[in-house]
Amino acid sequence: MEDNENIEILRGDPKKALIKLAVPMIFALLLISLNHIIDRIWVAGLGTDPLAAIGFVSPIFMIIIGIGNGLGAGSNSLIARYIGAKDHKKASNSALHSILIVSLGSLLIPLILIPFYDQIIFYMGASSVINYARDYGIILIIGTFAFLFNILFSSQLRAEGDMKKATFTMAAVDILNIIMDPIFIYTFNLGIKGAALATVLSSILPTIIAVYWLFVKKNTFLDYGIDNFRYNFGYIKDILTVGIPASLEQLIISLVNIILNSMLVIVAGTSIIAAFNISFTILQLGMMPCIAIGTAAITVAGVAYGAKEFDKVKTTCHYGIKISMMIAGMITALIIIFAPQVALLFTYSQSNAELYQLIIDVLRVVSVFLIVTPVGGICAMTFQGMGKGVISLILTIVRELIFVVVLSYIFGIILNLGVNGVLIGFIMGLTVGSIISFIIFELFMKKIKETNMFLS
Repeated sequence: MEDNENIEILRGDPKKALIKLAVPMIFALLLISLNHIIDRIWVAGLGTDPLAAIGFVSPIFMIIIGIGNGLGAGSNSLIARYIGAKDHKKASNSALHSILIVSLGSLLIPLILIPFYDQIIFYMGASSVINYARDYGIILIIGTFAFLFNILFSSQLRAEGDMKKATFTMAAVDILNIIMDPIFIYTFNLGIKGAALATVLSSILPTIIAVYWLFVKKNTFLDYGIDNFRYNFGYIKDILTVGIPASLEQLIISLVNIILNSMLVIVAGTSIIAAFNISFTILQLGMMPCIAIGTAAITVAGVAYGAKEFDKVKTTCHYGIKISMMIAGMITALIIIFAPQVALLFTYSQSNAELYQLIIDVLRVVSVFLIVTPVGGICAMTFQGMGKGVISLILTIVRELIFVVVLSYIFGIILNLGVNGVLIGFIMGLTVGSIISFIIFELFMKKIKETNMFLS
């Protein structure tokens, strides 16, 4: 097959390719954040119990999404490496193997979760809202196939540089959900079941369009014809080598947040949790450019690595870190300056007034993490692009579970510095862990370049 314009860009200047892929991703990720906020607003109209039920179901839903993102990263990485190696048949065959894995996952996840669902949410503490949690959660679990395939097809389209289709596949989900939520919840009077149905259906419709592009219209670089499928366990192993560690990384980050919450409760009581979570809701928006650039780096680094153009792999990582840190620096400055105005948005009622100064303080300290995060995060995603998912996972464990947790505990609990101690330990842990990640990346690239020169 002749190379199309998107493929030429991926094989060309990594800086241009990174920007081309990242800019639409930022838009799509911002829509995801907006959708989460609006979704909570609509459900809040049903009362406190349905809103609480969503809170209990969210960790289960995020595990499903984490698995989808992991498998998407694995597929993206392998396809990109074969595109870099100019092996169109293997790139197409690896895409079909990814579909096989996601098909099995879409069947296994509901079969495993649904029989034990009531026990799971009961032990999570949802006994008082178990009916709402069941109505909402079971529908989402049944809809696992929609979430996994939507993420997969978006990742595969991104792997071949088609950001128009990839962004549509992602963004349409959130736009549809924003529209459908009030209709299903209130117009159809389905309540919390309506919120779950809107979430599933809003993922199904764009996924059907992606299926049309890939299998019917066939206007993609990769060929999804079933005659291209040649089963090879090596493809599955390679996809899962990136996919499983990438999924585990998201679980580790969630676990670290739970641990940090526990420490904050010990040193300052429950009021700090509200301020901490509100602050992170704002900071998550600020993280979107870094996440988008890191996600783009998986594709660009994968293509360069597949082509054995190791200097381009380094350029991808270095440029991604540089751009992310510049953007993060500007966002951090804005947050520090406008922290009082942001805090006011969440404390306008008398009942929340005491959180005002707390939110300002937390925002001004924790916002610094936006500048630090790109270093470790983009190094990890570049490793994923090269197919080195285990290295990426180890770096995340070192950064998050060892340095962040240990230093937060030392400063907050042992040295008895309270909230500031936990937050400072959090920032220091990320900083030290990120520096180590960068050093490991540089050493790895040096070694692989020397090895390749020796073999040549």
